[in-house]
Amino acid sequence: MERELAMEIVRVTELAALSAAQWMGRGNKNEADGAATTAMRAMFDSVSVQGTVVIGEGEMDEAPMLYIGEKVGNGQGPEVDIAVDPLEGTESVAKGLNNALAVIAMANKGCLLHAPDMYMDKLAVGPLLAGKLHLDDPLETTLLKAAQYLDKPLSNLTVMILDRERHQDKIQTLRRVGVRIKLLSDGDVAGAMAPCLSESGIDLYVGSGGAPEGVLAAAALRCLDGELQGRLMPSNEEELERCRRMGIGDPFKLLSMDDMVGNEDVFFAATGITPGEFLGGVQYMGNQRAETHSIVMRAKTKTVRFIRTVHYLPNKPLIGGLYLK
Repeated sequence: MERELAMEIVRVTELAALSAAQWMGRGNKNEADGAATTAMRAMFDSVSVQGTVVIGEGEMDEAPMLYIGEKVGNGQGPEVDIAVDPLEGTESVAKGLNNALAVIAMANKGCLLHAPDMYMDKLAVGPLLAGKLHLDDPLETTLLKAAQYLDKPLSNLTVMILDRERHQDKIQTLRRVGVRIKLLSDGDVAGAMAPCLSESGIDLYVGSGGAPEGVLAAAALRCLDGELQGRLMPSNEEELERCRRMGIGDPFKLLSMDDMVGNEDVFFAATGITPGEFLGGVQYMGNQRAETHSIVMRAKTKTVRFIRTVHYLPNKPLIGGLYLK
């Protein structure tokens, strides 16, 4: 894949973020998600790839656009797998909360896991802990090992976890051991990336979240020299059948980085919709301009770019337009 694709895909996430941000705080998550998806799909027409969506808004009969198997790009350039989440954090946008992102990962054809829409148990760490911990260890053991490798007392270890009822046992363990906890209301991808970003102050990310978001986060962590381990959590026969239909022979296998994103080149881009752990949200500046904050990364070069862009909104016809009303 050519390096120019990094800038092409960040333009796609920027447009999706601008479209979704118009619905921030309006209480309608479906409209926000639809706006982001429509903009992202339209912008893909200008990207020089022969892309296939392997993680998207759902299967063809569930999603009118950016569905699994949909072809995107202008039909020129390399054949690639595309994973998208046009609006990661729909509730965050609807309620005006933090950590909503527009996200894309891209890899060579056949490299991205076709992750079904179900929960995945996850353990995400930064470079200093990559390869040193194991998802199957008891949580207390993981914390003790992490503290040892990071050469800090347990009381100075900071763990991020989604604030969900299903995590109450893990949260109780974290409190009993005495680590610091940062509860995340939404934003599974941003949460898993946090241990790789020194400014976040996060050492580990644990707990379950969406499997598609796990693959997107794994793509980001490949670029950041971190690690994400995962295991799918099918809860019934229907979800087991979905795994088989998507080519996953062993739904309960421990998934490594290679399983999720391959061992070749990967691009990752995200644009903040609402303010978050490492990106600012869309800011309307007056005079029909808006500012976006994005990150774009490439695994091959380990280049990480933070991009601040000021957009003149009347020149963005693909957005549609609450901002003009």
